[in-house]
Amino acid sequence: MSVALLPLALAACADAGLVGQASAPGAGFSLVSSGTKQATGASGVWAQSAAEVAANAARARALVHRKTIGPDTAVQVALMNNRGLQAAYADLGLSAADLWEVAMGPVPSFGVTISGIGEVGLARSLEAVVTGAILDAATVKPRRAIAQTKFQQAQFAALGATIALATEVRQAWIDAVAAFEAAALIGRAQGTADAASELAAELGRTGAMNRADQAREHVFTAELAAERADARLEAQLAKEKLTRLMGLWGADIDFYVPDRLPGLPGRRPGRSDIEKLALEHRTDLAIGRLELEAIAQEYRLEGQTRMLSDIEITAGAEVERSDTPTGRETETSRVLEASFEIPLYDTGKLTSRRGELAYMRAANELAQAAVNARSEARSAHAAVTGKYNIARHWRDEVLPLRRTIDAEALKSYNGMLTSTFELITDAREGLEAELSYAEAKADYWHAEASMTAAIWGGATGGAE
Repeated sequence: MSVALLPLALAACADAGLVGQASAPGAGFSLVSSGTKQATGASGVWAQSAAEVAANAARARALVHRKTIGPDTAVQVALMNNRGLQAAYADLGLSAADLWEVAMGPVPSFGVTISGIGEVGLARSLEAVVTGAILDAATVKPRRAIAQTKFQQAQFAALGATIALATEVRQAWIDAVAAFEAAALIGRAQGTADAASELAAELGRTGAMNRADQAREHVFTAELAAERADARLEAQLAKEKLTRLMGLWGADIDFYVPDRLPGLPGRRPGRSDIEKLALEHRTDLAIGRLELEAIAQEYRLEGQTRMLSDIEITAGAEVERSDTPTGRETETSRVLEASFEIPLYDTGKLTSRRGELAYMRAANELAQAAVNARSEARSAHAAVTGKYNIARHWRDEVLPLRRTIDAEALKSYNGMLTSTFELITDAREGLEAELSYAEAKADYWHAEASMTAAIWGGATGGAE
């Protein structure tokens, strides 16, 4: 009876509730999904079968095929379709599987050995042995606690990877649109430059313009053509990066982005409580706090088991049958063995010292991460407000003055008070102002995206 009941006793160590939680197909993804929605406004998607992958690809195609997409659409498609992100979610699934295994408790093993079958005069024996790991059974609760902590870390790591991808996609969309906007502005100036170049050539043929002045007009047109070609290439490459991040290929890459960025918002950007939000929401800080907890749990467990580095019990029954001159005899004997190893020295102080150092290292790393998070939050706030002010200055101060200059130059030209080339010179300077405003506007939108990353974690580039 003791042999039969041992597997049942070990099986009773299983935590049915925890097994159900860890064995669910989307175990742990609810935190990732809710955090993603709060941070990015998009829905996180974990595809775990070929059918789900195909369904996501079809949804992505419907969202982008031959359409002009905004940043929110680009982010949503990436969260559905980026295979690198799906690989990161697999790590979450593996962590859930580890928790599932620990939640099931110690697994007994059953071994059978039969010898001497069919050989006359030799002993026949049947051994049935049930082996259970007593150490595993005794420490199942702390090991479950450690596995749960690691599982929580995996959830925050998956959330961090999701937000980082969303930030990168939004930044790539801004780069692509800004590049197309610059190409369009240069393209508009190209027509004026071509007209000036043709006029210079005509005046040169009549002798009204010397070769040096003609060359000055021609070189501007040639330089502008090179700048336009470079802007078009930059726009193409930026769009290709966006396509790659969204996980699109083949016919699905047939989509468009706007040819200019949105205007500046009417409200003043920035958040005065950004440091507080960063400390509350940063995924790297959450992982660091859980790392402290995991270290404490692991060294408490090691302290419980350091004196018995290995112990297991073997229980069962051995049945031996042998042929004798008087007939067949059967002998049954119970088997109960316990083995353990005691180290040659007490490692208590060594274990305690290692635990203290590991804990202090993690604590200091977490403290530094909190300092960095505060600084990044302040930098993001300063960047978004500063870039907004700069872009608004170009929009409200510089561009109106340039338009006034252009209008007055046109009046002078119509009144034959200025030459065509003076009008074209003013047009060139106006183009430079338009390009500077477009760049300042792109810098603002980059800073806006980086502020979200500073609050939640992930890449914060683009705020320089």
